[in-house]
Amino acid sequence: MRKCHHADLSALYENPIEHACDMEEGAVYTSYNAEKPARLCASAWLSLQPFVMALAHGGENFYDGWMKNPKSAMVSCNDGFRPVSFLVEVM
Repeated sequence: MRKCHHADLSALYENPIEHACDMEEGAVYTSYNAEKPARLCASAWLSLQPFVMALAHGGENFYDGWMKNPKSAMVSCNDGFRPVSFLVEVM
């Protein structure tokens, strides 16, 4: 997992908020039965869940070979100011 922050966009458009993202780089989350892992941001889960569900039910090879590992996906949360990227893969 990796985080970034577009400070220039935040300065231009965002109202200041405390604890906008408490995710930690390198954290690992495991989903059982395609359920949201504990401590995972609910907003991030909304972006990840369709890929987790598809992979959990045998889906693979998203977007015609986008990933080297066909049973994985690189997905970012929908926060345009502080996107967090997640590698979603079958264990």
